[in-house]
Amino acid sequence: MNEVSTHGLILTLWLSASLPLAAAPLDEALKPLPGVPRLDPAKVELGRQLFNEPRLSANNTLSCASCHRLASGGGDDKPFSIGFDGKPVEVNTPSVFNASLNFKQFWNGRVDTLEAQVEHAVISTAEMGSDWKTVVQNLAAVPAYQNAFQRTYPDGVTAANVQNALATYERTLLTPDSRFDQYLNGNTDILTLKEKYGYQHFKDYGCIACHQGVNIGGNMFQKFGVMDDYFKARGNPVESDLGRYLLTKDEEDRYVFKVPSLRNVAVTAPYFHDASAKSLEEAVDVMFKYQLGRTPTQEDKDLIILFLKTLTGQWAGKPL
Repeated sequence: MNEVSTHGLILTLWLSASLPLAAAPLDEALKPLPGVPRLDPAKVELGRQLFNEPRLSANNTLSCASCHRLASGGGDDKPFSIGFDGKPVEVNTPSVFNASLNFKQFWNGRVDTLEAQVEHAVISTAEMGSDWKTVVQNLAAVPAYQNAFQRTYPDGVTAANVQNALATYERTLLTPDSRFDQYLNGNTDILTLKEKYGYQHFKDYGCIACHQGVNIGGNMFQKFGVMDDYFKARGNPVESDLGRYLLTKDEEDRYVFKVPSLRNVAVTAPYFHDASAKSLEEAVDVMFKYQLGRTPTQEDKDLIILFLKTLTGQWAGKPL
């Protein structure tokens, strides 16, 4: 080997040794959110327009964005969203962010897909109050929509295509790169020692038994009030408290709901289907008493809340 080659080899080895090694992802039960999927740009853009389109409602007053406010954590800024008729709906609006990762949609899990969620929301007498024939007619009467649909779908404006475009856009509404995601990806210095203790307590107390998977929830059903009667303590029962029982009429489904995702939980108050917990601290108290049947120390609760605040992700290039 000549002198130039030797020097080149030495330089290469020196540079390799100087470069920081990429951190290995942690082997944890919880996994980081995936990146935003690359979908058909035309469908995504059409879906974005439809997400903000009040013609989806019976009286042209309500769009998806009216209740799913992307600047407010993807949910509403009030306990119960206001339907097309000016009356509040029966349950708190879940966040649309990361909804594509849930195994079912709606609190009672009555549909499996985002397309079906769109279908039901439009015809709901409490939400948009319209029908799909009218929606298709209204959109087809707008030249810009007519042209956009014809360019994107061979059969133009149809109910199925409206639902698909909206669902395609909603599948891009992921919020990756939370501080906790960065931690899971190997940047262990991104969390403080207290936040790491909070994560450990989250696991040790059993929160992770239900809030699991990539969405830290959203992948199973659970009774609200496993260890004590939440609804008796709260009082004033209403029909929506029955959860999946309203669908199945099975006694085992009474008070059973889809476990919500904890992604972005620090910015999506109030909490639960009944919006009864106004703060994250109150929600944690309820979970300990009625779901876990345990009494943690104040320090442990505070640490868990610190951990939960690390679950806030990013959308459109900035934290929620």
